[in-house]
Amino acid sequence: MSAPTHNPTAARSLKSARVAVVSAFAIAGFVLATWVVNIPSVEARTGISHGTLGTLLLFIGLGAFIGMQVSGPLTDRFGGKSVTIAGGILSCAAVVLPALATNAPTLGVALFVFGLGHGMIDVGMNSQAVEVERAYGRPIMSSFHAFFSLGGAAGAVLGSALIAVHLPLVWALTIPALIALAGLAVLTPFLIPHTPVQVDGAETAAPTRNRMTRSIWMLGAIAFLLMLAEGAANDWSALQIRQHLDASPASAGYGFAAFSVTMTIGRLVADRVVTAIGPVRVVRFGALTGALGLLLVVLAPVLALNLLGWGLLGIGLSGCVPQIFTAAGNLPDGTQGVNISRVVGMGYLGLLAGPAVVGWVSELTSITEALLIPLVFCAAASALAGALRRPGGTRPTGTVTRTADQVVSPDPDLTSR
Repeated sequence: MSAPTHNPTAARSLKSARVAVVSAFAIAGFVLATWVVNIPSVEARTGISHGTLGTLLLFIGLGAFIGMQVSGPLTDRFGGKSVTIAGGILSCAAVVLPALATNAPTLGVALFVFGLGHGMIDVGMNSQAVEVERAYGRPIMSSFHAFFSLGGAAGAVLGSALIAVHLPLVWALTIPALIALAGLAVLTPFLIPHTPVQVDGAETAAPTRNRMTRSIWMLGAIAFLLMLAEGAANDWSALQIRQHLDASPASAGYGFAAFSVTMTIGRLVADRVVTAIGPVRVVRFGALTGALGLLLVVLAPVLALNLLGWGLLGIGLSGCVPQIFTAAGNLPDGTQGVNISRVVGMGYLGLLAGPAVVGWVSELTSITEALLIPLVFCAAASALAGALRRPGGTRPTGTVTRTADQVVSPDPDLTSR
């Protein structure tokens, strides 16, 4: 689609769309963190054991994976805006359900529905992000993912504050949910509307089935490998520090803090790095940095070096996954929504598998030695980074155009930089 060289209205619309999509990412992180900080209260209310809770948490992953796969075709047919809104509303409503659960079965259902909504908004907002990034004409995907982390931090702070004033569980979950719903209502008008794809001037429906191409498998494999390492850091960093260095519980928590802070900072600056050296090198050297960070974690004899290792893992992984999702959304074969949902889904499986794999292996050895698995996976992802390379670096359009009312015109003030 061609756009006027200087179109202030289109520029403002595009900037508004970017802010709206950024806000969607922040809301998704905010709602997820609201659930996470209330897990102990939910466990106490339902009277379940730690083991039962661990099993039930898999229902979130199952619901999210199914939600992602369903959302791919829905995104192609109805647009990322509709799927983002539907997933956001479902997430906000479902995050309250655990407060109403009274036993393991009802909590399992609540977590499945919550996961379903989270999976839907994940695909919808990433699809919107790909559209906005394509219109900007330069890398901005990592900034979207940074705001997911910032939204999570805000949700954790608010959730912890509500717990501290001893609000009943149902209100500790409902108040953040209402805040998130209000934010969703504000951003909705500025999301990119869906318009039918036109080929040679004729409207066509989006394909209902896509082949699993080699490109999808490769991108999904890289996402799986890297998000497995991320999952391992999320769940095992504190325990690894306690077991390996005999640190206090307070000191052990610094490992995850180092990882999450450097990942957030890395995502805020990664887009400029991608502009300078390209997505392939960002993934290649980022994954390699993550592997080196884990090697330092495994070998570090003191806490300071261990924390440096977790920090290197965070900074290394920070820019990788956003580039993989961008590549999936710009594949020339298949439809954008389905391609994104498949790659995101495979990555999410890695995020879930990481803690489990490390846990299983640690039963035979130790947590520290089990972290050699994500270390090897990061190195493998670095070797596979060339899969992100495509001739021309942009999505081929051929004779495909979009109707003029779609707000994805390039921002002249930005693309000229």
